[in-house]
Amino acid sequence: MKIGILTSSRADYGIYLPLLEKLKLDSDIELEIIAFGTHLSKSHGFTIVDILKNNYLKIHQITSLVSDDSEESIVTSYGLTILKFSKFWEEHKYDLVFCLGDRFEMNAAIQAGIPFRVRFAHLHGGESTLGAIDNVYRHQITIASQLHFTAADVFSEKVIELIGTSKNVYTVGSLSLDGIETFHPIEKSVFYRKFNLPNADFILATFHPETIDIESNVNFAEEMRKALFEISSKLMIVITMPNADTLGSVFRDEILKLKETIPQKIICIENFGKQNYFSAMHYSKLLLGNTSSGILEAASFGKYVVNVGNRQKGRLQSQNVINTKFEKNEMIEAVEKALGKKDFKGQNVYRKSGTANKIIQIVKLYNETI
Repeated sequence: MKIGILTSSRADYGIYLPLLEKLKLDSDIELEIIAFGTHLSKSHGFTIVDILKNNYLKIHQITSLVSDDSEESIVTSYGLTILKFSKFWEEHKYDLVFCLGDRFEMNAAIQAGIPFRVRFAHLHGGESTLGAIDNVYRHQITIASQLHFTAADVFSEKVIELIGTSKNVYTVGSLSLDGIETFHPIEKSVFYRKFNLPNADFILATFHPETIDIESNVNFAEEMRKALFEISSKLMIVITMPNADTLGSVFRDEILKLKETIPQKIICIENFGKQNYFSAMHYSKLLLGNTSSGILEAASFGKYVVNVGNRQKGRLQSQNVINTKFEKNEMIEAVEKALGKKDFKGQNVYRKSGTANKIIQIVKLYNETI
């Protein structure tokens, strides 16, 4: 069985890893990686290097992003991705292609595959992010896919509503949490030394633009910078840099301005990689920002999350999430509230056991029926 894996960013690749590790070892599977998007962008860490290190037998590299992040440039990148993938799908055939999430470039690759009758298996469909235009992309990907692996029953219900049938819709949990019970962080002194961290407590922060309320992003980014400046008087802040979204550079510029102002308190990381990121989560005091990892994964590390703004609004949340607005004083107050709590001991609503194995079993049964 020939399987392709569409990966367009550090985020989706990290989620895929438990599945990829098992597919590599399966003698019934011929695995090919299809890398594009920010993986090929030097300004976003050129994360194709991390994929190449994992020694897959076949890795396709497709460059289609332009460097600017204006609305016009995003549309240009979308169009280029469709054009590049129209040629790719004509030349490469698969029994099944995995896609994940809601990125605009992921959606472009999938839309290009529709005329070629590419069979797609979609991970993390049915979710909602009301503060991001990704909501539209995610649902389009769902409609274009033939197999659906969701993270919770409520998301399966949404997928069924979208496609009009419960056939080939499976609730398997979040793939990124597969095997989390056996995760061991990098030894603390090694981790701190690797990323030039002083021996001090830190907050792990990630901020992306809100791609629905675009006009407010300049103000949001300024409020973020002001809040982080105040918070840094108490704790170090380790910041993972924004992805390639519309006006992502607005947040990036404010983060770099903050770094110049208080370089001894701010550490900026372009790309951690999953092992390092999970280790950072493990050693952090809490998570701050509007990234999906705060919603999906932090509960499994016993961490509270200050979730800012509307980017993740609509997603199912565990009891470790504290929601707040993009306003300096409210962010500071929410961080102080989170710091006053002990480690989170509740359940992660996205956690199910054996996710990768379930997916592979279902895929093989599906392949026998087509």
